[in-house]
Amino acid sequence: MTEITYTRNGDYFIPDIVLKEKEHKPLGKYGRMRKDYLKNHRPALWNRFVLGDTLDDHLHEIDSEAQIRFDTLLPLYRER
Repeated sequence: MTEITYTRNGDYFIPDIVLKEKEHKPLGKYGRMRKDYLKNHRPALWNRFVLGDTLDDHLHEIDSEAQIRFDTLLPLYRER
């Protein structure tokens, strides 16, 4: 179990929480669309991803899957 340390700020004790360092990768179109959707229409799910520090992973996964599907379907539509 990880021990939490606190810093006193006036009359309050604030936990010393540090986020993990992650490599910043830009989001594509579909990742940004998913982010807007979650933020505006699914606030509970948005909060769960943010508080669990899994939002970026989720958005990149959605973006990559959607791009693969787009790249697969586009040639099929062009044949028609």
